[in-house]
Amino acid sequence: MISGSPSAPDEPGGLSYAASGVDLGAADEAIARIGPLAARTHGPQVLGGLGGFGGLFAFDAGRYRRPVLVSATDGVGTKLELARALARHDTVGLDLVAMVVDDLVVPGAEPLFFLDYLAVGRLDPGHVEQVVAGVSEGCAIAGCALIGGETAEHPGVMPVDGYDLAGFGVGVVEREAVLGRRRVRPGDAVIALPSSGLHSNGYSLARRIVEELDLQAPHGLDEPLGDALLRPSRIYARDCLALLAATDVHALCHVTGGGIEGNLPRVLPEGLGAAVDAATFAVPPVLVTLQRLGGVATAEMWRTFNMGAGMLVVAPEADPALALLADRGVDAWVCGRVVEHTAGGPDPVVLAGLA
Repeated sequence: MISGSPSAPDEPGGLSYAASGVDLGAADEAIARIGPLAARTHGPQVLGGLGGFGGLFAFDAGRYRRPVLVSATDGVGTKLELARALARHDTVGLDLVAMVVDDLVVPGAEPLFFLDYLAVGRLDPGHVEQVVAGVSEGCAIAGCALIGGETAEHPGVMPVDGYDLAGFGVGVVEREAVLGRRRVRPGDAVIALPSSGLHSNGYSLARRIVEELDLQAPHGLDEPLGDALLRPSRIYARDCLALLAATDVHALCHVTGGGIEGNLPRVLPEGLGAAVDAATFAVPPVLVTLQRLGGVATAEMWRTFNMGAGMLVVAPEADPALALLADRGVDAWVCGRVVEHTAGGPDPVVLAGLA
């Protein structure tokens, strides 16, 4: 028998969920606010809306001959600490979507749906709404549906204004159309698509550089340094899918942590490398400024940041891809070529033209 127990929840002065720091009323308000944000990304394949225990997506397998589902998950990393310091949370959700959907498109997949996970020290419905508004905007840009997620309040574990963010996505590609290293050939062009800045990588170094600085000051930029550091990641998914539909592409490479040197080898087969001309890059002003402020060596910058290219396309012919991207307003350029590489030799990606 537990009836009449001294710890019964209806005892006057007894412990409660609210007393432990979890505000269920705020959670209900947050859900009410984010429902319309998710609904704007829904098409007829999304069933039931938000609020259930799982998101429902009516996958139409009949559209495909041999469909392969592709999954990806990622976060925003310590860029969130800058967002928290500047009390601006409306762009990190878009960053989250970019990190996931641009991984999904690398094997050639069309993003289908997305879920997010937000952990907070204290649940502020307005804060949650700002974050999810960015997620919704990112999903709209990428053409995928936001079908669910989770917001968890962690009192006593995270700082009151602290939060972390993760995302999960699923896409689909025909089996015979899967991109990857098996397609890459010597002489293939490496085409760079411009980034918007740091995207969501290298912020541990960036934060160390700016930790004592006034982020509202420009420090030589045409805008406050904080604005440049929080500029949202570019989402390439639709541009890449357009390329795949109309041109011959052998591989895609999402340039994330580790820069070009760390990511391009992931799509190159054994025996092949790439010669990339760093002099072809228009390095974003924010990266030039970070290098100057931190006294960072050029080689270290290239090992850490995207340096102006957030997605690379490996294709046998550059001109058709460049023309299509130009029609879509993307100012892409040829930055290198695939070359023979001896296993066990120097690094497979050689950057020439470093200043």
